[in-house]
Amino acid sequence: MEPSRQEFRDAMARLGAAVTIVTTDGPAGRVGITASAVCSVTDSPPTLLVCMNRTSSLNPAVQANGVLCVNVLPGDAELLSNTFAGFTGADQAARFAEGSWTVLQTGAPALEEAVAALDCVVEEVVEKGTHSVVFARVQAIRLGAKRPALIWFSRNYHPVGIPE
Repeated sequence: MEPSRQEFRDAMARLGAAVTIVTTDGPAGRVGITASAVCSVTDSPPTLLVCMNRTSSLNPAVQANGVLCVNVLPGDAELLSNTFAGFTGADQAARFAEGSWTVLQTGAPALEEAVAALDCVVEEVVEKGTHSVVFARVQAIRLGAKRPALIWFSRNYHPVGIPE
């Protein structure tokens, strides 16, 4: 028998994940959301996998703009994460008023305080269940200061890592 939705969600809560803000900008607008469903696919060519709920405001914007930036959050960025997750009620303009933003190669917003920013072009989108799975090829990378990063584990934030 297949596990219930809740059983699956409870199991996934025990899988720690980096907290990121995924952004895009272009003809469909400047949009950003908090995401933890991001991982590497291959380093040759450098490619990421980003999962977005089909109902997310980011989904149609990324697909129309064809670019995104994955901003890996530092360990002290819980408030920024909550803002981009929509927990504060801030609209997109108010979200981007928080933090310092620049662009790298594609024009997608890159967070200056990010532990790492990976600027990408969308290569393929696969629709699966409630989500769009985006394969994005990395065009530029900016590494931030070496400091703890933010992870989501057991339905809570945790800073992790020790600077070298």
